[in-house]
Amino acid sequence: MTIPRRTALAGALALTATACSSGKPNSPSKGGSSHLVKTATGDVRVKEHPQRVVVLDTAELDSAITLGVKPVGATHADVASGFLGYLPKDKLAGIKDVGAVMSPSLESVAALRPDLILTSKVRHGDKYAALSKIAPTVMSETTGYPWKQNFQLHALALGKAAEARGITDEYGAHVRELTARLGGPAKAAALKVNVVRFVEGADIRIYGRKNYIATILADVGLGRPAVVDKAKDGFSYDVSPERIDLADADVIFHTTYGDPAKAKATQTLGSALWKGLPAVRAGRAHAVDDQLWIQGIGYGAATAILGELGRMLPR
Repeated sequence: MTIPRRTALAGALALTATACSSGKPNSPSKGGSSHLVKTATGDVRVKEHPQRVVVLDTAELDSAITLGVKPVGATHADVASGFLGYLPKDKLAGIKDVGAVMSPSLESVAALRPDLILTSKVRHGDKYAALSKIAPTVMSETTGYPWKQNFQLHALALGKAAEARGITDEYGAHVRELTARLGGPAKAAALKVNVVRFVEGADIRIYGRKNYIATILADVGLGRPAVVDKAKDGFSYDVSPERIDLADADVIFHTTYGDPAKAKATQTLGSALWKGLPAVRAGRAHAVDDQLWIQGIGYGAATAILGELGRMLPR
């Protein structure tokens, strides 16, 4: 699932939940206690503790699983495993596949009788009217870069605000521990790190500062080489295999989306130019899982990424 460039452009979404009596909901729930959640499409009334949740993108699935909620339905990513492979298999068991991320089956969603649907405008804004007739539909503006704000929105909608605080506190502690293991903020900042993604049907992406993985690197306080500031809209600076030397850094992490040959990964990683990069010669170029590092977009993935950074970064 390739994250569109425009996902890197959105700023933080202001998130609040208000009392049941205030405002007029766009999509009221059916009976029982409920609360209003401010979303990218307006106020939406949601059951206090929804039990039948359908999620329509990978970030929403990560949020739900991380918060201890097993959705009754979810879309699948464009990967062989269907649901992203880094997610615990026991947590995914029994979740109904309702179609691909960009083309969910509304009939399959409706058949699950959900009491909450989670997604984003960038993915399914054109389907909001239809989705909101099925169940209260909570949409963030976009995905990717504002993933932390989106998580808070998901937590509010799911009635899991307290659990969310515990998760974010634990993540913060893990970040601080990793920074300390690297020698502290100054040493972490002196270590320049690049993330390169080989994408089938596209140029090679050197990731900038405004995307999901970049926020995790920034949380740890890792340095980034100057090339990242050339990234279009902060998202990525795209190069051909002949300019892969521009990706050099103290440490390079690289992922592949799609067929390695069609994504130019096979060609590039086998080239003398790549093999001659100082990071590659020093054994500091690491292949990492695209599903985890790029597609997961949540605290579940982020926590696993911190663990991998701790094992792979030099100290």
